[in-house]
Amino acid sequence: MKSEKTMRTCSQGHTYYKSSDCPTCPVCETAKKPTEGFLAILSSPARRALEHEGITTLQRLAEFSEKDILKLHGVGPATMPKLRQALQDAHLSFSSEK
Repeated sequence: MKSEKTMRTCSQGHTYYKSSDCPTCPVCETAKKPTEGFLAILSSPARRALEHEGITTLQRLAEFSEKDILKLHGVGPATMPKLRQALQDAHLSFSSEK
């Protein structure tokens, strides 16, 4: 069964089609994507999940365990190697499991 796409307009006036209930405007999302830093290497869902939790720096990310991060909606196993490498490059690591 194929979902039908519906035309939508975001609060900024961008018109786009979506087949899901996701309210995210792809034009606005592209404009918000960072061009540098560890958030720039992540998928949009993973980036939004971290930002929603206030995790915008590697120092803040290091306060969490891998298990905590994997619980966030939008973060999956494919994201973890990128986060581990970013932390390692900054001489940081995830917090130990509690």
